[in-house]
Amino acid sequence: MTVLSYALLILLLLSSGVLILMVLLHKGKGGGLSSMFGGGAASVASGSSVAEKNLTRITIGVGVIWFASILAFGLLLRAIV
Repeated sequence: MTVLSYALLILLLLSSGVLILMVLLHKGKGGGLSSMFGGGAASVASGSSVAEKNLTRITIGVGVIWFASILAFGLLLRAIV
């Protein structure tokens, strides 16, 4: 395996772990882990706080990085074999 494949593998593992944490931080029907950090304390009439919106944006960004690293790693392995 090349250095690029190792770098993509590390990126994939890191983004997987961060994505799991981000999803767990979201406020679910029962409150979620985000309420521990003050996300549930600030409720606005619209139903979601600024922190929850930013958490959603960051989660989408990490999900895009995760998906792109899977595609790149798959294409790299296909090119090697």
